[in-house]
Amino acid sequence: MKEKILIVTEYFYPEEFKINDVALEWKNKGYEVDVLTTVPTYPESKIYDGYKNKFYQKDTWNGINIYRVKAVTGYKTSLIKKLLKYFSFMFFASFISLKIGKKYDYVFGYDIAALTSMIPAILLKKFYNKPVTLWIQDVWPDSVYAYGFKKSKFLQYALNTFIKFVYNNTSRFAISGKGFKNKILPFISNNQKIKYAPNWSDSLDMSMDRIVLSDINKVHFTFAGNIGKVQNLDNIIKGFDSLEERYKNIAQLNIVGNGSALEDLKLLTTNKNIVFHGRKPRDMMAAYYKSSDFLIVSLVDKPIFSVTVPAKTQTYIAAKKPILAIINGDTSDLIKEYNLGYVASPNNIKDIQNIFIKAINADHNQIIKFNKNCDILNNTIFDKNNIINDLLNLTIKE
Repeated sequence: MKEKILIVTEYFYPEEFKINDVALEWKNKGYEVDVLTTVPTYPESKIYDGYKNKFYQKDTWNGINIYRVKAVTGYKTSLIKKLLKYFSFMFFASFISLKIGKKYDYVFGYDIAALTSMIPAILLKKFYNKPVTLWIQDVWPDSVYAYGFKKSKFLQYALNTFIKFVYNNTSRFAISGKGFKNKILPFISNNQKIKYAPNWSDSLDMSMDRIVLSDINKVHFTFAGNIGKVQNLDNIIKGFDSLEERYKNIAQLNIVGNGSALEDLKLLTTNKNIVFHGRKPRDMMAAYYKSSDFLIVSLVDKPIFSVTVPAKTQTYIAAKKPILAIINGDTSDLIKEYNLGYVASPNNIKDIQNIFIKAINADHNQIIKFNKNCDILNNTIFDKNNIINDLLNLTIKE
């Protein structure tokens, strides 16, 4: 009889997240994999075509059973709806997990949203003694404060109590960033195993034709992904805008993506060499990377982000393109340690301006070195198959 794994995640296919690959690979290895998630809405906060927003429904994808609960929409522009979205999943998915959870041998939580979304997994440990593994992509309470919540004594006490409850009812942890370990240690007391399991790159077809980003030959800098407040794009735009005309005329900043901060960012500049391309399908992104000379990863200067390596970093590495890391902490350390590009402080406009100039003036041999180093790293530390196997071995560990 096949061993059964329940994956609890707020996001799943047709939404585009790493957990899709994990579920499919485990199923192909002979495990019976089911998923507990919501009706798909990300990133537009609207129900996907072909889905109905029922309180509970079941569908399948490549032989994987998917149990879906009702989603809250409109959270893209409303903090109240965003909070309601998190608590709604916690409540409805908890009810379903207790209903179906007894039959599973293992439970795996993809902790990429609010930590509240892991309660449906934790309850199966608490009530049915099922081994629970959490793959942590974001750490509380730091991320709560980073998104603007004031650090009061009451909030701190409430968050710390909640985090201890979740972590002490977790069997083992996988962490996507090495710096997460010191963040979660104060909240655990049972000597649970902690395994480093970074994200891997998105699948890229670098054989596709390039996108024409400009009518004349320029040095192209590209940021791709969610465009929110924490991505620090306002400082990137200011840094690029502060370039002398001789540099502006031979360079272009491309911003590919959508998000809550997009319209405000468009109002920041009239520079014709800063181009907003909008959101593009994931399977088209290789064409944008191929047409770019440098790829940008950035986050605001908050404690949580110093231990966060955004998943796009690995995708940029797989694209074999030099990286501009406008970020502090683990990501900048990675870029410097493996010589993958240039680094700037996210708060220093002059510093950001200077790495644009440095990149524009980079010689061909230096670019080749960056590209080769990306290739080496992609085939070692960030190898997809090895990471998925590590996650499976951690999950099914007796």
